[in-house]
Amino acid sequence: MDESWGTVHPPRYGKQITILSIDGGGIRGIIPATILSFLESELQSLDGKEVSLADYFDVIAGASTGGLITAMITTPGDNNRPLYAAKDITSFYLQHCPKIFPQRRGLLGYACKFVSAITGPRYDGKYLHNHLRTQLGNKRLHQTLTNVIIPTFDMRLFQPTIFSSYQTLVALGEITREELKNNPNFLGMKPMDYRRFLVLSVGTGSTAPNYSAKDAANWGSLCWFYNNGSTPLIETFQEASADMVDIHIAIFFEALNSENSYLPIQDDTLTGDTSSVDIATEKNLKELVKVGKELLQKPVSRVNLETGKYEAVPNERTNEQALISFAKLLFDERKNRIREYSKTVTTKDTLEAVP
Repeated sequence: MDESWGTVHPPRYGKQITILSIDGGGIRGIIPATILSFLESELQSLDGKEVSLADYFDVIAGASTGGLITAMITTPGDNNRPLYAAKDITSFYLQHCPKIFPQRRGLLGYACKFVSAITGPRYDGKYLHNHLRTQLGNKRLHQTLTNVIIPTFDMRLFQPTIFSSYQTLVALGEITREELKNNPNFLGMKPMDYRRFLVLSVGTGSTAPNYSAKDAANWGSLCWFYNNGSTPLIETFQEASADMVDIHIAIFFEALNSENSYLPIQDDTLTGDTSSVDIATEKNLKELVKVGKELLQKPVSRVNLETGKYEAVPNERTNEQALISFAKLLFDERKNRIREYSKTVTTKDTLEAVP
């Protein structure tokens, strides 16, 4: 393993721009945690046990629980290594989710849950906030081990807001400047330029359809906000938003004939308690671990642009096999950057030594 582990050399020293995207979904964050643990173990088998995901991605983005995972694997801990290794994320969820999402039982618990859903937040978030303050201390966003993006929504301004390390905000600008030095026509962007992107998108699963148009046509306002323990109105907007992103990205890479540069890993067949974002019982959390492991063995799926649904690609590898290949691409890209960076430093030192 190269001595420069812990450093992500800028894209200008390599051939690709590497991006990791992690979906939101409450306790279902266990699913991407399982996937990322496998990927990190593959990278360590190639590059040494000290390396982490943050060493290979130019940008790591995550919303909601994906943002939590992003923070866990990019916040610096001892020896400039992440606060959490990918293999430790699942244990974090198993230990802390029952306290983040305390379960109310019995008829009284059901009634309290119903009232909370109508009158205010279902969970106060105090346990999670206190735990994060203890873990993070005085660490700030600009200290992350690689560039991060955590999108959210500002209710005061009524518009999307992005929490990001400073480097991320200028990363694409830096790439543009470097390209302009070598190619003044770069601003006339050609489709082939986008083929530099290498993207891994890890989902938290989505719910299999469990409502019918016939039933929904008879719902009043209350049923849209609370129906058998779920909130159809919120679920509808969440699914629509996620589907739009999936379809847009799929169209983007297909139009460029670069489907192999985009690896989505998603399970859209969740049912029952596993489809919930907050049923944090021991049984359900362990079931989600099982879902994540089974997802590794499923064939690679891509969005059908006609139906908007994920479908297995004929004669395609399993997600596990695809991740092994993806790990090799990340490994090769990092080695190439280290080599090119070393050449630049050597040339600079030589020029400075010339009288």
